[in-house]
Formats: sequence, structure tokens, C-alpha cells
Amino acid sequence: MDKERYIAALEISSSKIVGTVGRIDDKGQLDVLAVEQEKGVEWVRHGIIQNLEETGIRISRIIEKLERRAVIAPRRINSVFIGLSGRSLHSIKAEVKISLPEETEINEEIIKRLEQDVWRTEIDSSLEIVDAVPRYYVIGKQATHSPIGVLGNEISAVYDVIVCRPEMKKNIDRTVREKLHIDTCGYVVTALSAGQLILSNDEKRLGCMLVDLGAETTTVTIYKNGNLIYFDTIPLGSRNITRDLTSLNVLEEAAEEIKMTSGNAIAADKPSTLSLGGLRLADVNDIIAARSEEIVANIIEQIEYAGLKQTDLPGGIIGIGGGFKMNGMTDLIARESGLPVRRGRLPQYVRLDDIKSPSSETIEAVSILYAGATHSDVECLEEPERDELPTMGDPNEEYIIEDEEELPVNRPSRHTQRGGGFFGKIGKFVGGIFGDNGDDDTELI
Repeated sequence: MDKERYIAALEISSSKIVGTVGRIDDKGQLDVLAVEQEKGVEWVRHGIIQNLEETGIRISRIIEKLERRAVIAPRRINSVFIGLSGRSLHSIKAEVKISLPEETEINEEIIKRLEQDVWRTEIDSSLEIVDAVPRYYVIGKQATHSPIGVLGNEISAVYDVIVCRPEMKKNIDRTVREKLHIDTCGYVVTALSAGQLILSNDEKRLGCMLVDLGAETTTVTIYKNGNLIYFDTIPLGSRNITRDLTSLNVLEEAAEEIKMTSGNAIAADKPSTLSLGGLRLADVNDIIAARSEEIVANIIEQIEYAGLKQTDLPGGIIGIGGGFKMNGMTDLIARESGLPVRRGRLPQYVRLDDIKSPSSETIEAVSILYAGATHSDVECLEEPERDELPTMGDPNEEYIIEDEEELPVNRPSRHTQRGGGFFGKIGKFVGGIFGDNGDDDTELI
């Protein structure tokens, strides 16, 4: 990496849309310079954009606010990395095999052939492959995470093929590229990028589960022996709790406020006799606890679906997403699973310069940004044709234009689609093809 590069990313979820801009230097240090977000309760459902016009307006606002920041202006955002998350995302186990004419030293070209073959895996016609992450390779009878350099006349590989409904990407393209004329540098599976950013190598080698408890869905990814082995999305989230509370004759906005300020995911030993705004707290807590227990039961059940037991995950459960901000949720999962549970946090090599944005609320968006920064050489911002750029300022200040001329939304587009190559890069990185997980003699799943 010859110089600093500016990267931009979008996280489009059912509760909010988050835009970020970061700068990565030649040592791999990522500075998250600015974060902006817009609420989006009705425009995105289960990860799929339902209203292209309204979603486009909110993304346009985010882009404009980012471009007005002193630390970014007068640069313009001309391309972004976009995260994929939602109900249809899940993994399918697939195996591919190549026979070699004679004993051959496995090289990167052979691994690339395996990757190309797995992308041709036959799947349900209602789904689309968006990533393929290798679990392990078998050369002869030897299983390994590090196939490069091994001799053999046959190689096979087990992959987790990540799929989703085609509408997920299609509607993003129609909104971002066609309406706003902003290029898509690549799509990033948000759960995978978050796992790469916040899970330690030790946790992934021991066995751990990353849980992203969002508004409408909960994404579960499980790692063992350093590799992804399970990925699924549960169609339940923290908004289910909010909507349950509306049965007490309150609007959803008020129900959300009550949930976050007065609710607890763990049922009280002794019912409260207090009232809040005419609502009995005992009724509120009963509703919250009942739905929370259902969500947690579904989360823990994923361990069995992955063919594992709780004892197979000594690395514990790591939680991210807005649902973990609710009182008692972390403790409830720990109690029901019998595993250690911690909240996910950004690593030290990522610096959040935007003091207005708590790291707990930006992990997913920052993970997309980091994946784009470290697995490509793309520059997402363009500099104006000036001799000098203004000195970097406070990332939380806005760039003031003297005549207050509004920044244009529509701009010429190169329409350079680079998503396909990016998936291969992040698949290699997440799967650990080049063996950064220690010895190969561990048990493979």
C-alpha cells in the first residue's frame, strides 16, 4: 500500500442506514473519520429494500452529511462498499473435488479452480450465491487448512456457500447505482466481516458463536478450529419485543422507549407493583421476558443445528447489534446457554475518530469499511481538481460552503462493478486458506 486511501461503506438494515468514511494508511491502521445514519423503519424489511425512493433519499442525506465533514470535504464519495444482511442469508455446505494427472504440488491456481467450481454449485433457483468460505481441504487422506505446497494427485474442499434472495442485491443496485449514480465497489456479507473484525483467533480456534441481534432478524455464525462452520439468520429480532408491547395500547415509538428504559429480558422474581404512564410494569416485564426467552431459545438452538454441543464452544458467545443494548439480554443468554457471553468491541487497530458515534452502534458498518479497506486497493473518494486541499480538521465539524450551495446528489457514474472479485478475496481471508490458525492436526468439522 503506497499511500493513505479513503474508503466509504454503507450498512442498510431494517432499523437504520449507516454510512461511514475511513482512511487506511500503509501500516494497515484504519481511522474511521465520520459516521452518519438515518432511521429507516418502513423502507427496508428483513434486509431487502422495499421502497427505493425513500431509501435513496436517506442514503443521499447520509452521503451529503459525510461530504460536508471538515475531515472529508471537499472530497466527493463516488463509490461505496455495501454490507449484505437479512433473513434470506444462510450457508449451504458444499464439497468440490479436482483430480490431478499425477502427484502435483498444490498451488494458488489449483485453489482458484476449486473456488470457481464451488461458485457453480447447484442451489435453489430462488437464491443467489454471494460468497464461498472454505472450511478445510483434503489432499489424499490428509485434511488441512493450509493446502499450498502439499503434494497430491487429488484435492477436495468443503465450503460454506453463502446465499440470499437475488432481490437483496438487485434492489440495492437499483437504489445506489441507478438512482444516486454511486458505484458499488463490492458487496460484503456483514456477519462475516464482523466476525473477522471483532473475534480473536483464539476464540475462533476454540469454538465460538457470534450473534448479531438486530431489529427484525438475528444472525448467527459459528466458528470452530479457526474457520466458519455455520451461518444462519433467525427471523426474530428486538423489534418483535417492541411490537408485542404495542398490545398495551401504546404506539411503537413509545413501546421502544419503554423497552429500553424500563424493561428487562429476565423475568422478575417478584412482580412489580409500579406503573409507568398508566402501564403496569409487571405487564411490561412479562411481555418483554416472554419474547426475549423465545429469541434466546432460538439462538441457542443453532448450536444443535450446527451439529455441536455447548461444550464445543468454549470461546463463548459474542454479541453485537441493538438487541444487546436491552437490559438483561446478555445475562439471559449466559444463563440459558451456560457459556461465557461478552459484547463485541472494535479492536485496537481500528480507531473511531467520530466521537458522536458509540462503537457499539457502529461495529457492523465499521466491519464493512474494514473489509473494503483491507481486501481491495480501491479509492472511494475523489479529490477536486485543485492545487491544494484544505488541512484536515475536526471530524465532527461540518464543512461550510460560503454561498451555502447545496451539494448535488446526482453525479456522473463510471458504473464499475467490482463485487465479484471482492467476494473471492474476503472468502480467502475469512476461511484462512493460507493457514494462520496454527497446527493442521486439529479435528475438522
